[in-house]
Parts: sequence; structure tokens; C-alpha cells
Amino acid sequence: MGRIIRNISTTGEVMIMAVDATDIAEKAQQIHKTSAVTSAALGRLLAAASMMGDMLKGKDDTLTLRINGDGPAGSIIAVSDSSGNCRGYVSNPVVEIELNNKGKLDVSGAIGNGTLTVMKDLGLKEPYIAQMQLVSGEIAEDITSYYATSEQTPTVCALGVLVNPDLSIRAAGGFLIQLLPFTSEETIDAVERGLEGLPSVTQMLSAGMTLEEICKRALPEFELDLLDESAPEYRCNCSRERVEAALITTGKAELEDMANDDVTSVTCHFCDKVYNFTSKDMLNLAKRASE
Repeated sequence: MGRIIRNISTTGEVMIMAVDATDIAEKAQQIHKTSAVTSAALGRLLAAASMMGDMLKGKDDTLTLRINGDGPAGSIIAVSDSSGNCRGYVSNPVVEIELNNKGKLDVSGAIGNGTLTVMKDLGLKEPYIAQMQLVSGEIAEDITSYYATSEQTPTVCALGVLVNPDLSIRAAGGFLIQLLPFTSEETIDAVERGLEGLPSVTQMLSAGMTLEEICKRALPEFELDLLDESAPEYRCNCSRERVEAALITTGKAELEDMANDDVTSVTCHFCDKVYNFTSKDMLNLAKRASE
């Protein structure tokens, strides 16, 4: 199970939240059998979605992050609820490419050029949707750019996933720092000083630092008060009823055509659970589709 904490400076000018998403990324790797670089990409997006989802106010609010790139990984999706529980998948889970020029997993190369879409379902008639061009494909920089351009909120995002040689996840997580309205120049300078020479998220997690210690290391000049914490996990909410509802939307004719097969199997993208429908099941769904 993961962990998220959210703090605010005693001056009320800076918010910082951090997530340990190691268990979440590990579960995703086990389900999707991702290679090292796609584990890093999906794990980063899940960590970001978990934090961003945790900031939603409504109990039933959800957040979806979707990266559509022209690289070999294809599309990457992460969905979170308002408690930070998340799920995700990558179109092409096994990608083998060279390390980047820093000797690290080339997440940007696996993603390529493309777009980041942020969708928030807040229980209104229409969801909030924002789309922007990827800045780097490294994901953290793209999340930072999203907040600056779409929400006009100065933000620093850091994300990381460390993959073991056996493809298990050694560490995964991230943090978000946001400047609140009317932040002074002195505070901005103090934030920037704290980020200078800051170790990577995975270095700090691998060294055994707690989320509280990571937040303090990132903002050493600030006193921080804990706002809240939660224990998110990789959680899929699929069910046979949801799959049936999705099938019905394909229409009567399509369902009747699928009924020609003895069994129609539908696999959940997020958890790989398989739902089987007999020919009789499909005909019953076709009747419901025509009602």
C-alpha cells in the first residue's frame, strides 16, 4: 500500500505533497508485465495521478491522465479517485530501447512527441478536459507545464521510478510543490534554494527517507504543518456489470454479430481480468440494447 502526505507552510504560502508509490508501481508491473522503461513511464504517471487525484474535493471525483505519444510505448493512461487510489496501463508494455545520454531509462524516448490530456470528472454535466503538447515526455516536466498553463498555478513536480534488474520496483514516488496566491518573492527564492542540489525522488526513497523527511529536504527553510495523509493503492473498479454496460453501447447489430461466437471474452485494460460471455449472454445484451 502506498502513502501520500500533504503539508502547508506555516506562512500559508507553499503547499507540498509527496507520495510513496512503490507498491502501486509494483502491482502495475505484475499485472502488465512491463519492461524496465515502460515500468518507469507508467509508474511515474501513476504517482502523478495519485497525488493529483488526492487533491480532488468530491468523494466521487476522478482524474484521468492520458499521454498519447508517437514513441514505441504508445498511449499511457492513469486514473485516480479522490483518495489517490489509481490504476493504469500502457499500450505497448514491452519496449526495449537504449539508455539515454545520462545512462538512465529513456522514458522520453519511449514516449516520443505527443500530448498530455488531463480530465477531471467532478460530477458536473461535462468533465473538465485540458490538453497540451508534451514538453519533454519525462512526465514530471509535463505535469509542471500543465499546472502553469491550464491552472495558472506555479508548480514543481518531481517523479521517479527505480527498477531492479529482475524488473521488480525498488522505489517509486514523487512530490508536488505549489505556490499559493500572494506568495512573496522572498518565499519563491527560498523554494528555489531548497531545490538546488536536491537528490532524485528515487535516491531519497531508496535511502530510506520518509515522506516527511523528503518534504523537509525539499523545503528546508520552511516550517511545515501536516494537512492530511492517505494510503492509496493500485485499485481497479471493473465489474461484470460495467463490462455489460460498455458492451451494450456497441449497439444491437454488433452484439448480435458477436453472438455468432460460442464465447466472447473481454479483458479489462487495467487489471487484465477476463470476463466471458456466452452466445446466449450476448443475445440478451442485444435485447437490452434495443430497449
